[in-house]
Amino acid sequence: MNSTRYDIIGIGNAIVDVIARTDDMFLDRHDMRKGAMRLIDAEAAERILTAMPPGQIASGGSVANSCAVAAGLGARTAFLGKVARDELGVAFAADLRAIGVDFPHAPLPEGAPTARCLILVTPDGQRTMNTYLGACIDFDHTDLDAEAIRDSSILYLEGYLFDPPRAQHAFREAARIARAAGRRVALSLSDAFCVDRHRSGFLDLIASGNVDILFANEAEICSLFEQNTFESAAAEAAHVVPLAVLTRSEAGSVIVSGAERHVAAALPVDVVDTTGAGDAYAAGFMVGFSRNAPLAECAALGSRVAAAVIGRIGARPDLATLAALAPAVA
Repeated sequence: MNSTRYDIIGIGNAIVDVIARTDDMFLDRHDMRKGAMRLIDAEAAERILTAMPPGQIASGGSVANSCAVAAGLGARTAFLGKVARDELGVAFAADLRAIGVDFPHAPLPEGAPTARCLILVTPDGQRTMNTYLGACIDFDHTDLDAEAIRDSSILYLEGYLFDPPRAQHAFREAARIARAAGRRVALSLSDAFCVDRHRSGFLDLIASGNVDILFANEAEICSLFEQNTFESAAAEAAHVVPLAVLTRSEAGSVIVSGAERHVAAALPVDVVDTTGAGDAYAAGFMVGFSRNAPLAECAALGSRVAAAVIGRIGARPDLATLAALAPAVA
């Protein structure tokens, strides 16, 4: 790729993560479906937060996590997302910048507070997420940094942000800016329920030629193409997107690019917390891709980074671990 200011620029929900260990009984009491993400209102967010055990607090959001992990691997990254002018908004910005992610933003001066995701981790490592979007839903095309997008090798779009219509417009405008500059556009489908809500919109974005790299897990890709098997969904993906990066949990990942196909094994690891595993995988893959590594090596790095995050509580590996992984793509 041509020399750019950033390797990756992400657009997504700017969310503060609150992560705590709990048990299945807690999920049952609060009518939560294990392993799923649901959107909640401000009242529910306060009720769940009050009931949660003590936990960790950090800047989060799917694509923000990917940008942070990529920065830890030595990539030059930036993130565009909406926070409020409040304590959590200040904390979010400071945390990202401390990790090395550029965060040019205009805080929402009034209205909804900064978003938060309440994450419950059960003993089996499954994470159940309750997300109050708050200021996130006010992201629109005026929040785009066109110069930064044009000067980034990869524009990475978060499917979770597809809910607000204004954000959908911003996605299309950002993709147009990136494509016009000869950059690549990556899209994460984020969640099968998100795909169920926006299948036609995602398919339209992909069919328009605005997506070069599609990230999805097995449930998401099957939902997108309304297929009953992974193989049939992967075959559909091969026909509509130049590069599909498909993760399958303990079964590893499958990389499909036309007739080219690579299978990467998942690394053996004691599962502590699956929060952020897909985000970490995407970060590793894109870092390798931005440095022109072969697809098989990109997938292998993604698997190593995902294993590092699964083996600990939280959505990101620690910086020392990332620094140890970084030479693999130097």
